[in-house]
Amino acid sequence: MALFRSALDGLVPYEPGKPEDEVQRELGLDRVVKLASNEGPWGPFPEALEALQRSAESLNRYPDGGAYHLRHALAERHGVIPEQIVTAAGADAVIGHLCVAALDPADEVVTGWPSFISYVLDPLKLGAVPQRVPLRNYHLDLDAMLAAIGPRTKLVFIATPNNPTGTMTSRAELDTYFERVPDHVLTVLDQAYFEYIDHPDYPDGVAEYVQAGRRVLVLRTFSKIYGLAGLRVGYAVGPREAVEAILKVRRAFDVSTQAQVAALASLDAAAGLERRRRLTAEGRRTLERTLRENGLEPAGPAVANFLFAEVGEDARGVFEALLRQGAIVRPMTAFGAPGGLRITVGTAEENAFFAEALSSVRAASA
Repeated sequence: MALFRSALDGLVPYEPGKPEDEVQRELGLDRVVKLASNEGPWGPFPEALEALQRSAESLNRYPDGGAYHLRHALAERHGVIPEQIVTAAGADAVIGHLCVAALDPADEVVTGWPSFISYVLDPLKLGAVPQRVPLRNYHLDLDAMLAAIGPRTKLVFIATPNNPTGTMTSRAELDTYFERVPDHVLTVLDQAYFEYIDHPDYPDGVAEYVQAGRRVLVLRTFSKIYGLAGLRVGYAVGPREAVEAILKVRRAFDVSTQAQVAALASLDAAAGLERRRRLTAEGRRTLERTLRENGLEPAGPAVANFLFAEVGEDARGVFEALLRQGAIVRPMTAFGAPGGLRITVGTAEENAFFAEALSSVRAASA
């Protein structure tokens, strides 16, 4: 009898990228710029740093397992009750907990593809079946996703903006989807990049769907524009039954004390958010020009803090050539796009560094 579950047989362990200093040492580079993981290029807000410093003396104690103060602040911010909010070690952790809570072997989930890899990997770990629906012009095809729903479908994952393509799903498209989606399905509306987007057709999933009583779980995170990726804190807002199910499988002390206090302190940094949103949009436009000047067309219109571009049948060669120049980007094979690269928007100086590296790589290949 095998010790480990057969659902794991076809999976491979996550292979983390090497630390930047190790890449720099191995390749003998003067500098390395990481534009691979969609982090914000700016650190925590000053309010968060102050909260972290204040909390340091109490790190001998376990964190608040219910994230009481953070959950209540988020509930007030979103106009829901605290029982509709669950926190976890990043929005990615919420996806994993939800899959454990909801999926039995042979159950199905539906996702666009390419899209965020956890929508496929987490169900596969449990013996569930992900139905991958091809994108249409780099956008989620909600009509085709609805058509893929069957009697064993429990979850539908909608990332807006979609990762890795950076394209959004409009309010009108989502309104039509929610009118048609069967009652037995829970929709996961992943808005991890919500704060970057200033577009009249982009909906607030909590205000417009959760509060309207739709069967939807909306994901948000502090890992991106808030600059807290290293602390791992995200959350979900949705039906009480979904939150309660996640709480049954989530670890008791899932979110550290420092993650909780930093997230709570970051909630009122509205002016800082606006500045980062503006600088990100400027940087995104700069990277779009850089790609086009080098013969690459970015998917779009992109609305978050990253771009996606097809670079050939196998993007690994371009990735490695950029790496030798000191620019770390993300090849998208695991996300279902073997010819694609995803590039995160950095600071103006980091974007310029990438532009020089890409120009050098493209010139060498020509």
